Amino acid sequence: MMARDDIGTLISKTETWILPELESVFDKAVLDDITVKAASYSLFAGGKRLRPLMMHLTSRMLGLNDELDSDVKYFAATLEMIHTYSLIHDDLPAMDNDDLRRGKPTCHKVYGEGIATLAGDLLLNSAMERLFRICESKPGYIYAASALAANAGINGMIGGQSIDIASSDRKIPVELLTELQEKKTGALIEAAVVTPYYISKSMTRSESASDETAISLRKLASHIGLAFQIRDDILDVISDSTILGKSTGKDERDSKATFVTLLGLDGAKERLDEELKSIRDILAGFAKQGFDTSDYETLAGYLGDRDR
Repeated sequence: MMARDDIGTLISKTETWILPELESVFDKAVLDDITVKAASYSLFAGGKRLRPLMMHLTSRMLGLNDELDSDVKYFAATLEMIHTYSLIHDDLPAMDNDDLRRGKPTCHKVYGEGIATLAGDLLLNSAMERLFRICESKPGYIYAASALAANAGINGMIGGQSIDIASSDRKIPVELLTELQEKKTGALIEAAVVTPYYISKSMTRSESASDETAISLRKLASHIGLAFQIRDDILDVISDSTILGKSTGKDERDSKATFVTLLGLDGAKERLDEELKSIRDILAGFAKQGFDTSDYETLAGYLGDRDR
């Protein structure tokens, strides 16, 4: 039996896999534009590339051939553009008002609020253009593209951000917090986990609703998203900015509802353990079907004890 890759190796392999695609997202003719420079600053600011990582893990777990894996990579770069746009906007003074991201000054601290706003807009718009382009040549990917876009919209990430802002400075039930995070954090993770399967099957919307593998992948993504966010909430309390690469203590500063503020630190840790158990139970089900889940098991271990 081959030794299982550790999380550092998986992240490194994903960076090698995705980097050439990310480097091609903007035409050379526009690279000197200040908004493109700002967008590129954030797109290549580092980070763990967890969403492309999960796309890569699903592709490997499903055993997709090279042609399909290349298309997954295209979607992964597109998803990373959407994720980066959300971070740029999230850091703006009107949102979370953060000065540090991935250990570097946030986009608006380097380029100003106006250009940072445009940089986020550019990344989102360019991502949509990419989805249209691949569907022109491969119409069977229409559902995969539309589902990814929907996960970034009002029923996904933006909807979660909307609840987040509307809930500022007030106590909310843990059920609403869970919905908030399932949308704000979990929706793009769902896109990462499930999109390779949609691609492999050229799946339609109706097929997606009833397909047992698609349903299980969405459940897996939901628990991964919650586990990631709960650990994030815990780190905001127990870590420091030099390790985390972003500001800490800002949840308390901004009176934000988190799993720690609602459940307490011990309660949040217990909820994290529950989510990790659910992840491992779903992976066990995939393993019984003959899928190689070793990479996802490595990710599950990382989610429980990551320090940044």
